[in-house]
Amino acid sequence: MICPRAVFITGANKGLGLEFVRQFLRLDNPPQQLFATCRDPENAVELRKLEDQNACVQVLKLDITCEADIKSAAREVESSLNNKGLNLLINNAGVTRKRQYVGNLNKEHLLEQFSTNAVGPLLVTQSLLPMLLKAAESRDTLVSCNKAAIVNISSILGSITESRSGGMYGYRPSKAALNMITKSLHEELKEKDILVTALHPGWVRTDIGGPEADMSPEESAKACLMVLSKLSKENSGRFLSYDGKMIDW
Repeated sequence: MICPRAVFITGANKGLGLEFVRQFLRLDNPPQQLFATCRDPENAVELRKLEDQNACVQVLKLDITCEADIKSAAREVESSLNNKGLNLLINNAGVTRKRQYVGNLNKEHLLEQFSTNAVGPLLVTQSLLPMLLKAAESRDTLVSCNKAAIVNISSILGSITESRSGGMYGYRPSKAALNMITKSLHEELKEKDILVTALHPGWVRTDIGGPEADMSPEESAKACLMVLSKLSKENSGRFLSYDGKMIDW
């Protein structure tokens, strides 16, 4: 069963991120503290409703490409946690650009995707790491998403092995970079009892996936939480799909 005490989610104002918040709140034992972040909290209407209806939800401003935002959000979380530690970080925020094919590439758009999909999650992780390490100090809990874990929402499109088509020259390489970051974090933190994994949520009907995608955000989030509930030290450092199967890097 997944029942982390404190959870932090990026990109929580819409799509899969918002559905993650909803699914955590529906658990039999929901988080005591759920930090839901987005770039523009004032206009995050649905997320604000959840905050008003649930005392555990705290909406924070966070543009993951802005270092000042990252540091500010980390300070707020540290203050709210009151030295209790952060159990689960879900780096969900991401971006893509359409028509990313040779002949139609734009340097600014390419760098934007690397900044959002790879560099941003790494810097967010770095800022929250002291709180994850605090949670990992618990000796009465096995390594899991209930103890201390970093989950990077990746994509099968970032798998070099599974690549069967061209294009998407910003999105694919930036997700491949996120996968490498995941593996490196695992190697660096495995002796600290922090679980790290990359998770492909499926082809989801979001701004990134588009209206023709196979899965609704609700279906994907439910499946992802089922995978997270089964993660352990033995399968840390892997690239997993929403159905629990391992994906080749």
